[in-house]
Amino acid sequence: MQKVFKARNYTLPLGEKTYVMGILNVTPDSFSDGGKWFNIDSAVEHAIQMQNDGADIIDIGAQSTRPGYTKISAEEEENRLIPFLKAVRKAVSVPISIDTFYPSVAEKSLEYGADIINDVTGYVDEEMYRISAKSDCGCIIMHDKADGIKEFFESVIEKCDKYGIARERVCLDPGIGFNKTHSMNLEILRECGKYRVDECAILIGASRKRVIGAACGNPPFDQRLAGTIAAHTLSIASGADIIRVHDVAESVQATKVADSIVRGYNGQDCY
Repeated sequence: MQKVFKARNYTLPLGEKTYVMGILNVTPDSFSDGGKWFNIDSAVEHAIQMQNDGADIIDIGAQSTRPGYTKISAEEEENRLIPFLKAVRKAVSVPISIDTFYPSVAEKSLEYGADIINDVTGYVDEEMYRISAKSDCGCIIMHDKADGIKEFFESVIEKCDKYGIARERVCLDPGIGFNKTHSMNLEILRECGKYRVDECAILIGASRKRVIGAACGNPPFDQRLAGTIAAHTLSIASGADIIRVHDVAESVQATKVADSIVRGYNGQDCY
C-alpha cells in the first residue's frame, strides 16, 4: 500500500520523490534572513516565486527559533502572522505550513487556511494534539532534545493514536541543530532513515544551519548553499521525504538529481 503524507486536501505520496518546503520567515530576527520578508507585499512575492521555483510546501514562521532567540507571546505571534497567512493563502496553491509552538496560534492559523502545523517543540503542549485532532491538518512534530529520537517518535505516534490523529497525517523531524551536538547532527543527516516510525514521513531541515558552517569554515549564512545541498542530498539517500530550505530553485534541481539516483525518479529526460 502506498504510504502518504496527508494535509487537509493535499496528499503527498512517499517514496517517489523528495518534497521541497520553502521557508518564509516573516520575522525581524531569524538567523539567516531576518527582516528580509517582513513586509506583506515582499513576502507574497517571495512565496509566489518559491512556488514558481518548484516548492511543494511553503512554511511560514513569525517567530525566530534561532539559538538564543527571544520568545514573543502567542498574541504577538498571532498578530504578526495572520495578515501574512491570509495574503499568502490567496496567492499560492501549494500547502501552507505554519511554524509555531503555540496552540492558540495553530488553531487560528487553521481557521485562515493553513494546512500543516510545524511545531519545533514536538507538541510538548498536548493542546496541540487536541487542536490537530479537530482538524485534518498535517502535523510536523520535531524532536528538540539531545537524545532519544526514536523513543520520542514512538511516544508521539502513541499520542497521535490516543487523540485520533491518523498516522498518514504525521511527519517526524529529528531536529537538526536543536540541542544536538555537531556529531549528532551529522549522524542524523547520514542515517535519518533509522528514525522512521511506522512509515511516517521524515523531514530534514539543515538549510544554512551551524552544522553546515562548522563543516566548511563558517562562511556567512547566505553563502552556505553548496553545503546545504550536500547535507540534504545525503539525507535524501538515507531516507528523508521532505527537506526544508531557504533556496528553493537550487534545492529543487538538486532533489531531482538525487531522486533520479536514489529513487529511480522518472523525470523528463534532459539530454
